[in-house]
Amino acid sequence: MTLPEVGLGTMGIDDPDAIASALDAGYRHLDTAQIYENEAVVGEGIAKSDVPRDEVFLATKVWATNLAPEDVRESTEASLDRLGVDSVDLLYVHRPIEAYDPETTLPAFDELVEDRLTKHVGVSNFTQEELATAREHLDAPIFAHQIEYHPFFQTPDLLADNRAHDETVVAYSPLAQGKVFDDSTLQDIAEAHEATPADVAIAWLCQKEGVVTIPKAGSREHQEGNLAAADIGLTDEECARIDELDRGEELFPE
Repeated sequence: MTLPEVGLGTMGIDDPDAIASALDAGYRHLDTAQIYENEAVVGEGIAKSDVPRDEVFLATKVWATNLAPEDVRESTEASLDRLGVDSVDLLYVHRPIEAYDPETTLPAFDELVEDRLTKHVGVSNFTQEELATAREHLDAPIFAHQIEYHPFFQTPDLLADNRAHDETVVAYSPLAQGKVFDDSTLQDIAEAHEATPADVAIAWLCQKEGVVTIPKAGSREHQEGNLAAADIGLTDEECARIDELDRGEELFPE
């Protein structure tokens, strides 16, 4: 299964109508998490939309305090109940901290695949070393690795590692919490395409091999704009200019 280039990040969205609006606008990838405390909102939005459940790629994440093997199952079942679904398409380890132990946590995720509570296993916020260890302890392939990735925080070595193992990178916070709007390089490129700096940041990610992105958007206008950004064709020179904006500015460190 190939993920759409642009999905919907739902952190902070508390209105199910925003979820239904995104689906009606054309989104087919919804991303939530236990720690966002809005799985019920996402589930209600799916139920309100006319888009069939089997056309929606639904992902959630098990939070760090729930990564002991017995808690993985119990908390996942609670997530499914809140979402109003029998299974999710992708279940992530949200962060490899606190209760996370690759030798016990990851086999618990494999059991959920076997029991069809999730179709795929993902990880989030892992280092290359943590990825290598996870691959040793998972029977299921790592379907996706969700990481912070935007013009001001780029991890090309990590991206190359995921590409080498056919793992999709799901880039969160692609707009750097709005910082992209103030950057002169992005403003200049945006003007050339009659677009916004946000559009350019999304387009830049979409043109990277093996990368999809999940910007948050609560309004229909922003939802449609983010989807349309995937169709902007940046030149190699423009992409190179954005690559040079990396300053190691991580917004969500551990």
